[in-house]
Amino acid sequence: MKNLMAPVRYKAIGIANALLEEKYDEQRSIAIAIAKAEEWAMNRNMQVKKKKASNN
Repeated sequence: MKNLMAPVRYKAIGIANALLEEKYDEQRSIAIAIAKAEEWAMNRNMQVKKKKASNN
């Protein structure tokens, strides 16, 4: 099964690493990177969050 979350995760890691190179605080870099990666995915009609499994 293909991991649909991987592109968003990799985008967030790339953004976080770029921010860290710019000397941003680590926690702030992570928060910004997650928000920007989610925005990037939504602009491309990509799934951002995992769907919850049903109990049926």
